[in-house]
Amino acid sequence: MSKEGELSREGELLAALPAAERALLDDAPAGEGYAVCPMLAVLSDRREFDEGWIFERKLDGVRALGVREPEAARLLSRTGRQVNSSYPEIVDALGDQQCRDFTVDGEIVAFAHGRTDFARLQQRMQLTDPEQARASGVAVTYYAFDLLRLNGRDLTRLPLRTRKSLLRRALDFRTPLRFTPHRNRGGARELDEACARGWEGLIAKRAAGRYQPRRSSDWLKLKCAQGQELVIGGFTEPAGSRIGFGALLLGYYADNSFRYAGKVGTGFGQRTLRRLRTLLDARGCARSPFDGPVRERGAHWVRPELVAQIGFTEWTRDGMLRHPRFLGLRDDKRPEDVVRERPARG
Repeated sequence: MSKEGELSREGELLAALPAAERALLDDAPAGEGYAVCPMLAVLSDRREFDEGWIFERKLDGVRALGVREPEAARLLSRTGRQVNSSYPEIVDALGDQQCRDFTVDGEIVAFAHGRTDFARLQQRMQLTDPEQARASGVAVTYYAFDLLRLNGRDLTRLPLRTRKSLLRRALDFRTPLRFTPHRNRGGARELDEACARGWEGLIAKRAAGRYQPRRSSDWLKLKCAQGQELVIGGFTEPAGSRIGFGALLLGYYADNSFRYAGKVGTGFGQRTLRRLRTLLDARGCARSPFDGPVRERGAHWVRPELVAQIGFTEWTRDGMLRHPRFLGLRDDKRPEDVVRERPARG
């Protein structure tokens, strides 16, 4: 098939849009470094929604933009870092598309027992050699849920329903690529059903909303359990037969200060304890990075550069984590962007 034939399929999709939607398209030529910061959801305890919302499964993975240009395919992390070497089979799948010019937004996940498992995905996130990644035994899947660019045109001003419809028709979805389905109805009952299946929760999205390269209340996180990213600011020494360290000292940013949120001492395997201790020792510093006292005997301080995913039951009244558990390190979020997530109401 000629290059012109390959592009005509996408051109026909765009030409078939209503005139009002075609007027919203902007130029976004390939090969000019087109990129956009991912749109982020707001944590919410809202449970009633009208027909103007759609609902997707909340996945426990890492966010990535898939960029396909005529000569190459790229995977970009939430911070814009290229991660091709960690997920070469996903890059291959993007490159094998008949469509040669697009940018999609999605989530990379690994499954364990039918559920997305961030700890299992960690085994791939740590690998930067493509051959080692392929041989790791950890299969990954890229769930695409939005289409931002197609055939040299910027789609971010189009309604979400239109973007998802174009996504479903423009790409061929075969392993390891998957289209993220959605439901047109959601609320308390649907969230309960999702939680009973062992899901992380739901993402509610305003169906007519545009794609905004920032955190927006047009996308809402409806979680089954508490959990968020926190920054490591120190650690304690191990006791007894424990190796590596005893607990990680965690914090978040608020009002230009780094606030202490408590410590986590569970969720670590032996290999993780050793690896983390090496990373911590390389970031050691003489003074506490936290604003305010941290009363942990024998604490060692580190530069707040490592971001950890932490599960917990709740925040205490004095702003500490209750029953925290370490889930893994994240390399797709800047430490200075980590804040305490608070549910938006209404």
